[in-house]
Amino acid sequence: RQELTLSPGPAKLTPTLDPTHRMELILSTSPAELTLDPACHPKLPLDSTCQPEMTFNPGPAELTVDPEHQPEETPAPSLAELTLEPAHRRPELLDACADLINDQWPRSRASRLHSLGQSSDAFPLCLMLLSPHPTSEAAPIVVGHARLSRVLNQPQSLLVETVVVARALRGRGFGRCLMEGLEVFARARGFRKLHLTTHDQVHFYTHLGYQLGKPVQGLVFTSRRLPATLLNAFPTGPSPRPPWKAPNLTAQAAPRCPKGLPLPPPPPLPECLTTSPPVPSGPPSKSLLETQYQNVRGRPIFWMEKDI
Repeated sequence: RQELTLSPGPAKLTPTLDPTHRMELILSTSPAELTLDPACHPKLPLDSTCQPEMTFNPGPAELTVDPEHQPEETPAPSLAELTLEPAHRRPELLDACADLINDQWPRSRASRLHSLGQSSDAFPLCLMLLSPHPTSEAAPIVVGHARLSRVLNQPQSLLVETVVVARALRGRGFGRCLMEGLEVFARARGFRKLHLTTHDQVHFYTHLGYQLGKPVQGLVFTSRRLPATLLNAFPTGPSPRPPWKAPNLTAQAAPRCPKGLPLPPPPPLPECLTTSPPVPSGPPSKSLLETQYQNVRGRPIFWMEKDI
């Protein structure tokens, strides 16, 4: 039995092997040593005219990964490190913010960027929820977005729209952090009420203190050059119909026919009911499962509001 040792340095190997003996091959490397089981029967055909070629038969192998070279996983953002910044103050992040919103509501990228570009301190205003990048030199990561608009005829109210959080971070408190940040942002600027609409997140907003409310109209643009009388000229909603009044049959004078003869008297009124229909007890409660409002596509929506 012969033993063959290969060192990592440059060297020529010219052994003389006896085919009647089994060979054990030991590869000596630094800092570890790899020993092959003789059961694998390595074949080492050597030719003096060419470099040695090594062929191994299939056999059981054991792979050990060095923990120092394992790929590092990106840590999840910390809620304590999140910041809320207006989109118009971070123009380098508009593309990432547009991708985040379009992942939830697909839309033309150019149209989305144009909408984000309208953000200003005079409202509408787009806010981005940012997380610091693991690499300190890189730009922060956009993990959430919300849009704030003024409300017609309600100077202390804001309408919250386009609320979205990155899909990979949902259900981990980032939505609550975003909404609480909006309240702090709005309260610091003198606003006292937030309005919003939702289709399937009623219970989420209820846990944040929102209640069912009435529809409001958000202002798409605001300018100090426009007088308030012009803004008030826009309709706030469908005009209410006047209440319907039943005709008074007893005080109505009987019309006369063209020849002056009176018309026959009207039929008698029905007798009063002895029993009235049952009246539901207690005040009517607002249901979180039914709504009378719909969006432009006919989808039911819930109007909610919160005093901040």
